[in-house]
Formats: sequence, C-alpha cells, structure tokens
Amino acid sequence: QSCRRPAGQRPSQEPGSGGLPEGMEYIPTRKKGKNPMKPVGVAWYSLYARTRLGYLFYQRQVKKARERYPHGHSVPQPYCFPGVKILPIPVLSNNYSYLVIDTGSGQAAVIDPSDPLAVQAAIEEEGVMLEAIFCTHKHWDHSGGNEALCQKHSSCRVYGSALDAIPQLTNPLADREKVSVGCLTFEALATPGHTVGHMVYVLDGAPFGSSPCLFSGDLLFLAGCGRPFEGSPETMLASLDVAVGLGEDTLLWPGHEYALECLTFASLLELDNSALEQKLQWAVQQRQEKRSTCPSTLGEEQTYNPFLRTHQPELQEALGLWQGVGEDPDAFRARVLKEVRRRKDLYQAT
Repeated sequence: QSCRRPAGQRPSQEPGSGGLPEGMEYIPTRKKGKNPMKPVGVAWYSLYARTRLGYLFYQRQVKKARERYPHGHSVPQPYCFPGVKILPIPVLSNNYSYLVIDTGSGQAAVIDPSDPLAVQAAIEEEGVMLEAIFCTHKHWDHSGGNEALCQKHSSCRVYGSALDAIPQLTNPLADREKVSVGCLTFEALATPGHTVGHMVYVLDGAPFGSSPCLFSGDLLFLAGCGRPFEGSPETMLASLDVAVGLGEDTLLWPGHEYALECLTFASLLELDNSALEQKLQWAVQQRQEKRSTCPSTLGEEQTYNPFLRTHQPELQEALGLWQGVGEDPDAFRARVLKEVRRRKDLYQAT
C-alpha cells in the first residue's frame, strides 16, 4: 500500500448554497452499522461496560462485522513521514485501530485493538514487532483484542489509565507520562468524561519533521465527540480544551468513522458555515468510495465541529443561548456543550 500525506480538502466543485453536490446522495452511517452505545440508557451502559454480558455482546459484534465487512468497513489509507508509518485498521462496523510503526527499527504500537485478527493481519503484512498496546479506555470495542494480542506477542505491554478496568493492563499511566517505542514517543493525556479514566495519546512528530498526531479514542471525532457517560459537561469541556491546546496543526486520528453523521448534524446547527459545508461535500465523496475521512486537523475541527465551538457566538445564537450576567465564561460554555450534546443524542435517536 502506498502512503499518503494529508492535504487540504478539495471538493470537486465550489460549495453551493446548501445541501450536497448534484448527483450525490447522503446515506446516514447509522443505517450501515449499529453503534452499541446509542441510544443507550444507564442500565444498558452498566451491562456493556461492567459485566461479562458486555463482553459477550462485543464478541457478537466482532463476528457480525467480520461477516459483513471481510475487508473492513473502509479502505485503509496509510500515512507516512520519514521514519514513521501510521496504518488505520478499520474494525467492527465503524471503529478504527491504529498501527504506528517506527520504520527504522520495525517496532510498532497499536492503539485500541478492537479486533485482534485484523490487527494481527496488519502486523504480519507489515512485518513488524508489536511492543505496545495503548488503550484509550475500557470499552470492549476499544480494548477487546488486548488479551489475544498479548498471548501472541509476549513482550507486548498494555498501557492505559488505572482508573479504567482495561483488560490485561500492565503499565498504568499518569497524566502527561511519556512512553517510547523504538524512536517513537507517545504522551498520555488524561481526558475524563466518556469514561472516568479515558486517555488520549499524542505521538511527537517533531523528531520526524511532522505535526503531532492525536489518537483521540472516544474523546473527539471528526465534527463530533463522545458521550460523557462517566462525567459532566464541565469535565468533558475541560478534556476537549486539553485536546485543542495541542495546536491547530495537530493531526486527529479518531476512534470511529462517524464523519457523515456528525457533519450532517453540525450542518443543522450552523446553516451558513462554509467550512462545514465544504467538509461535508468532501466527506460524502470519501465515503462513497469507502475511503477513511481521517486524519483531519485540530485547526480544521475548530471551524466546523460544534463541540469545539462552544465559544462561538454563531453557535450560541443558533442554540438560543446567551451568557448570563456574571456567569463564568467556562460555565456558560459547558452549558452550550450540554445543549449540543442533548440535540446530538436526539438526532441519533431519530
């Protein structure tokens, strides 16, 4: 497979006054593969996240996805810069695992290995040694492959937060702790909200002349973010601010292929956002060809992702929210985030 470098999004035509390009049909991603976490109640979430029933459901997900998508839900598009190769691995119905390779030493790490067979196939195809598993959080669709891969690779270590019940965890990480795999350096950042122990991982691109790479799990998606199952809007806002603080050139590698659904929802909130309209057109073209929509950049995301635009008057006005007299700015932003989340959940349920 040839490698690519992410470029600016270039739709085949200039964005029109609204809607999709002529001749294109939007097909909601939720009709293609079920996301077990939506819609979800407290009881179902507890079963999925905390009991063996959740694991059995995950195994059923894996089996059905292998049958339905024998080659993955998307066409892998490797990304390379000198000394590093990032290979997205499409797993389940819309998840991504990522194999990150130090091409000089042949050592590699994988982020969120949902399906161990798909990850192992990529490892064998690339001819690399798996040295580390970085888990963003405990949910089975992100951690379900840990045990099988550790059995296959005896020297592999499993990293993640001790606050989450991550399977096979060998090396608990603290906020801002760094881990080296070959010449690669990953920094763990605590980003609670989706789960109490959710972490994201940042690959330092500077030694290779590249931008940082954020593997965001279920914190942040293209034009979306994860549900705060185990945190408040204030907690999730603080975690999103941690991600934004990494810089506009940071490449975003999310845990799910939710781009069409998230962009379509966002377009219902901001009708006159040209960056959003253009990105939606581009994403439609990508998904019609079953191509991945990642990575984006954090700079891009701030122009169209409503969960990163809580400070923007245009979004606040669209939601009918105004800052109260004497209201703390961050408290107001958390209120805006809560309303965006509420509307997104209603949109998902329709």
